[in-house]
Amino acid sequence: MRIARWKGRPGTSGATGSWVKRSALGIAVALLLPFGIAAAGSGATASAGFDPAAFDFWVDSGMGPIKSRVLRARDGNTNRVAYVLDGMRAPENLNGWEIETNVPQVLADWNINVVMPVGGMSSFYADWNAPSELLGVPAGTGSSSGSGALNILAAGPGKSYRYQWETFLTRDLRNALRDRLGFSDTRNGVFGLSMGGSAALTLAAYHPDQFSFAGSYSGYLNISAPGMREAIRIAMLDAGGYNVDSMAPPWGPQWLRMDPFVFAPNLVRNGTRLWIAAASGLPTATDGPSFNTLNGMGLEALALANTRAFQVRMATLGGGNTVYSYPAFGIHAWNNWTDEAYRMIPDMSANIG
Repeated sequence: MRIARWKGRPGTSGATGSWVKRSALGIAVALLLPFGIAAAGSGATASAGFDPAAFDFWVDSGMGPIKSRVLRARDGNTNRVAYVLDGMRAPENLNGWEIETNVPQVLADWNINVVMPVGGMSSFYADWNAPSELLGVPAGTGSSSGSGALNILAAGPGKSYRYQWETFLTRDLRNALRDRLGFSDTRNGVFGLSMGGSAALTLAAYHPDQFSFAGSYSGYLNISAPGMREAIRIAMLDAGGYNVDSMAPPWGPQWLRMDPFVFAPNLVRNGTRLWIAAASGLPTATDGPSFNTLNGMGLEALALANTRAFQVRMATLGGGNTVYSYPAFGIHAWNNWTDEAYRMIPDMSANIG
């Protein structure tokens, strides 16, 4: 169900408690519960939140026609634009932010045009090295029943063709929004959760002419750290049966290019305004006792460890262009990300357009 419309403008939260101990526990939980990785980009189940005020916006690409959902700013301006990125389990019908939250409507009320790309499960919104396959066996030769790794040979987006999401977002969609809707293609904002948070920083790092603001919630911002590639491998297998090796070869230039810890100097040099958030992994009062809550706790603690490492990296580079938000409570779930969006929106509004 949708979360009640936000009325205030709360500030950011400081770090509390012993985050190192919680992070270590979270890494253990995340890696010892492989099927728990499924929580990435999910959280509590919610009914579809189709917004009739938004409209489908189809754009041709190297992946075929791709749908985005667009919600116009309340005042009708065309110079304030934000791209809203989904998590690992991005569905093919609607963007998770529209399904699970009212954040798009809040953005529109702040006179921001909202662009919600649809699809890209497990893609990290990257240009992949090859279509997803395992050991040279093309997808589509196995059963599509079941879930997780059982889908490794099943058909799906990015399996019969190569994912080219970065090119789509920074060329095809960007140009179509400009040419067909008159949207500004400079000083845009971009933010996302988990996979989408990491991708938002990647887009801003390599396309500063397009993005002046980027936000990451519960993102994995140190993907070359020990164990992270294998954790991502498990996550992608469980989220649709995707092979991380098809995305980028291990430890090569393509993989390192995707690592926010590695490309942090770009963000400092560009002067991009950043909003970086990760919660403690401790459940809120609305996170009931369940297996999903336990998984969400571990995943958020892992994101927190990554985010703290990224913060240290930025500090060594002298980066003063970032707001960090570390709520005392929150797991890898939509209620956490919705609250974070409410905190971030005023800052994004001041740094786009």
